[in-house]
Amino acid sequence: PLQIPSGAERDGAGPRRSTESEVYDDGTNTFFWRAHTLTVLFILTCALGYVTLLEETPQDTAYNTKRGIVASILVFLCFGVTQAKDGPFSRPHPAYWRFWLCVSVVYELFLIFILFQTVQDGRQFMKYIDPHLGVPLPERDYGGNCLIYDPGNGTDPFHNIWDKLDGFVPAHFFGWYLKTLMIRDWWMCMIISVMFEFLEYSLEHQLPNFSECWWDHWIMDVILCNGLGIYCGMKTLSWLSLKTYKWQGLWNIPTYKGKMKRIVFQFTPYSWVKFEWKPASSLRRWLAVCGIIFVFLLAELNTFYLKFVLWMPPEHYLVLLRLVFFVNVGGVAMREIYDFMDDPKFHKKLGQQAWLVAAITATEFLIVVKYDPYTLTLSLPFYITQCWILGIILVLTWTAWRFFIRWVGLCLGLARVLGGFVQPPSSNVLPGTAWGESTALRVGCRF
Repeated sequence: PLQIPSGAERDGAGPRRSTESEVYDDGTNTFFWRAHTLTVLFILTCALGYVTLLEETPQDTAYNTKRGIVASILVFLCFGVTQAKDGPFSRPHPAYWRFWLCVSVVYELFLIFILFQTVQDGRQFMKYIDPHLGVPLPERDYGGNCLIYDPGNGTDPFHNIWDKLDGFVPAHFFGWYLKTLMIRDWWMCMIISVMFEFLEYSLEHQLPNFSECWWDHWIMDVILCNGLGIYCGMKTLSWLSLKTYKWQGLWNIPTYKGKMKRIVFQFTPYSWVKFEWKPASSLRRWLAVCGIIFVFLLAELNTFYLKFVLWMPPEHYLVLLRLVFFVNVGGVAMREIYDFMDDPKFHKKLGQQAWLVAAITATEFLIVVKYDPYTLTLSLPFYITQCWILGIILVLTWTAWRFFIRWVGLCLGLARVLGGFVQPPSSNVLPGTAWGESTALRVGCRF
């Protein structure tokens, strides 16, 4: 078999990185992998011709408008799946990821349309998607009686625990399992998980849905659901990093068992890149990691605030579709962000999917701001404000110490060491500095 370098080198961008696995591929290019641009164009033209020549147009303006919009979206998706630029992922098929890239464009355009409507029109527009929407819905309060053991309830003293075990428990687990596969770092996952619980504490005066019992926050969410999901995700990452990536064409495998195994592995990555974020290694990486955490938390908050301002019940299928959407685009976006941050020499601009995810997250937040500014401007309780100010001061202090004060100290130490060797003519010394300090300043104190 041929040894095919994975990742950037396969795209002609540069050599394989040390954190990237080796790939062995026999180079088989079957019908499954070939471009089908003419076939798709022919089928699409035939479908449009059928609608034009053989189908009678209904005399229903609302129905024709809906069908025209859906047809326009489908034509755009057909174009994008066949013509859009490939991303970093190729399994199960590059067309799958091109499809979600085009869905991202459609979703962003939909959000922009909603953003430009009045609040009343935007909420009533949701009736065109589902007639049951457009009606204000009360939020469920998860707080109330927080006793783990309720002696006053003779039938079932543990009823408070069973009441919290709804469909969102497995959703939390699988959600954090998939987020771990996206982020590929235990520390970042735990920080985001804990930070979101603090955000729920801070914003429960705005959304009643955030009001939960303490054991619901820290035991059921952080430790059991989120923690177990992160643990299983890290175990999966470990397996993927140790896996041998050796690919053969399906018809080149002699046994039926081997063919079935090859079909199953088609849904695993073509190669693997271990993410080493190293946030403390440079100011650029530190700010990038902080930005990633911020966007993750904002996207999580948008889930709750969007359904609140657009009057969508938590169990509505649109809420679920949005989560499925972010599951599919989030992994690609994180890989593109990591490549852009870790290898800027060969990735000179932010990837297309990462750009769209950032734009979607920002647009969702702007919709929330426009549709319900009153809720967002409800002032935080004083003790909550104090806690956040303290946290921000600690982060800024650590940033200043790690990347500025400590750096200056190291520079001065180097200056003293250099000054102890050879003393040059005084003309080479910068005014007001010793020779060692002057030398360190001339070289920029680069270590």
